Amino acid sequence: MPARDPGGGGGPPAPPPPRLWPGFRVHEADVLAEKSAASAFFPGRCSLPDSLAQRGIDTVLITGTVTNVCCESSARDASTLGLRVVMVADANAASRDEEHNATLHTIYRSFGDVRSTEEVLTMLNEAA
Repeated sequence: MPARDPGGGGGPPAPPPPRLWPGFRVHEADVLAEKSAASAFFPGRCSLPDSLAQRGIDTVLITGTVTNVCCESSARDASTLGLRVVMVADANAASRDEEHNATLHTIYRSFGDVRSTEEVLTMLNEAA
């Protein structure tokens, strides 16, 4: 999402943080947000929920590490806030397969959907 001011207020584009992988492309329409808790959707700990609401975004794709910690926390809180949640199964990672798979099961059972990267890309291409 494009680099904006850290508060998500739509100010002038800011350079992406130097911690991002050098090959990662940040586009003008992208939103960058930093979280200060396990969940990117915990109230008061990240500007992401407000930034998404301002843009009318109602669906989030959850990817990252660790599946059963930050990714699960973000998925649960996003669902609680009324967002549609898709956990991208093969774009998350945990220390052990058992932990990863248990979280995918929990998300699918109670908080959202679980899809592969290929399925998500197909859905995005069909919607475009």
